[in-house]
Amino acid sequence: MYMPTEIELKAHVKDSEAMKLLLSKKAKYEMMFKKEDIYWAPGAPPSPTVRIRLRKERRSYPDGTIDSFVFATCKLKKVIDGIEINDEREFEIRSLHGAAPGTDGPDFEEFLRMTGCKPCASKRKEGWLFSREDINAELSKVEGLGWFIELEILADNDREETVSGGKAKLLSFLNELGIEKEAIESRFYTDMLIKQ
Repeated sequence: MYMPTEIELKAHVKDSEAMKLLLSKKAKYEMMFKKEDIYWAPGAPPSPTVRIRLRKERRSYPDGTIDSFVFATCKLKKVIDGIEINDEREFEIRSLHGAAPGTDGPDFEEFLRMTGCKPCASKRKEGWLFSREDINAELSKVEGLGWFIELEILADNDREETVSGGKAKLLSFLNELGIEKEAIESRFYTDMLIKQ
């Protein structure tokens, strides 16, 4: 099974409307999204070493189509100079008893409870997704934390030269968007939210 390596960064955004306009000129608009995440862990909060993210996501596309999904994700994360390199495992949750797409979260939550996991953090964000070549750019408002730009490349390996090349592309695009490197946020959203 092929699972890509995520090379990504996030940075604080001061003027979301100006950034949205700039992104629409420099990249292709893909969709508007709303994401509600609950993080589950077998250990006690605030800093479990293993977290399973249960995400309920609603997507609105330019043609007016709307989709809803529920995803379960587990990531092994590391941060190098503000750049995240993630080994991610993710799958869509679908009920065996015919529930509508995007409504199967409660079943999986019960499954997690049965395995001894408990909720340890939550996060809500909404915004817009753009793409340019191999870079995905999300402009999003994270509830309680403000506006961010997230730039991501999905690579087929995590070798040093691949990560280095991806990092250079992300920083170049960040610079093109007029965002200084000092605006890069190296902390994980969940850690920031838990500390609040």
